[in-house]
Amino acid sequence: MTTTEWLRVRRRLRDQRHGLAVEAATRYPDVRTLAGTPLLTRPEWTPEFPVPLRDIALSLAESPPLPGLPATGYARLMAEHDRPTVFENRPTYRLLDASLIEPRLVFGHGSYFDTIDAGEAAGHEYAAGGATPLRDAVGDPTDLTRRPANMAISALTIRLGDGDTAQPTFFLHWRDPARVGHAGGLYQVVPVGVFQASDPARAGDPAEFSLWHFMLREYAEELLGEPELSGVDYDRWPFATEMTAALRAGRIRAHCLGLGVDPLTFATDLLVSVVIDAPVFDTIFGAWVAENEEGAVTQRPLSADAIEGLPMQAAGAALVRRALDLQARLLTTTTGASAATPPNTATST
Repeated sequence: MTTTEWLRVRRRLRDQRHGLAVEAATRYPDVRTLAGTPLLTRPEWTPEFPVPLRDIALSLAESPPLPGLPATGYARLMAEHDRPTVFENRPTYRLLDASLIEPRLVFGHGSYFDTIDAGEAAGHEYAAGGATPLRDAVGDPTDLTRRPANMAISALTIRLGDGDTAQPTFFLHWRDPARVGHAGGLYQVVPVGVFQASDPARAGDPAEFSLWHFMLREYAEELLGEPELSGVDYDRWPFATEMTAALRAGRIRAHCLGLGVDPLTFATDLLVSVVIDAPVFDTIFGAWVAENEEGAVTQRPLSADAIEGLPMQAAGAALVRRALDLQARLLTTTTGASAATPPNTATST
């Protein structure tokens, strides 16, 4: 494929990503989808009720070898011909096994470009039409033994209304295709990021290997417009201590609603709802930004109409719809003071 042809397909992938994802889901008729969206999932990834984030046990293991997949060099091609503003091959936690019934997540070590070379390349292959040898080699995208899977955390941030009749609101992020390496041109919830340590040298540190602590860094970047932090001391970072105190007091409630895979690019997302009491939200996020390094942020009423007709990333659409289905539980359930430590029990094997 010539550079001109590669760029033409790349533009189609970027401009038609939403429609291509809906179409790609039909390639997997035997795989369950979530909440009426194209997001692929498994029975053990879709709990009947919201799972408190603190109850998910994390473990870190050795990453086993993967079956041979066709080499693509797609990250290199993106860097040379269509480099986004944010595009760096950082170490990540690679998802190896998952259940939200028990609940547990098992990780190994990986890198950001692993899933660019597999997932984004599979999306490009699909957008080009014709044969799909990479997609065929992966098979079922929810089979984590068949491909490298970086897990992103998609967080639906809900601000409770100020009174009994006030409608809750949530935040949407339009991802600028000129700035991001994945899902450019689509809407997504806020915040979202690929699970990784702020300092690769401390990847095994329980303070870094924490879903909650990772989400705090993403909140600071995407809703407050702060620069990306490295080597964070979570006990001394005022934003982290304030958010964690509110979580422990039950004024912030964080629950996991599911796990799913985008059928086009195999992006794998943990779906999390974060409900914040209005006074707490206004104190911490009163100066939330409408523009950040990855796109534009808007606040909308928590309703199905708020996403109707939008080109939504599959994970974001599934998360909003799942939250609406579980709304009564999410808006009334509290985690309470029993959360004496930040969520998750991290172990190494």
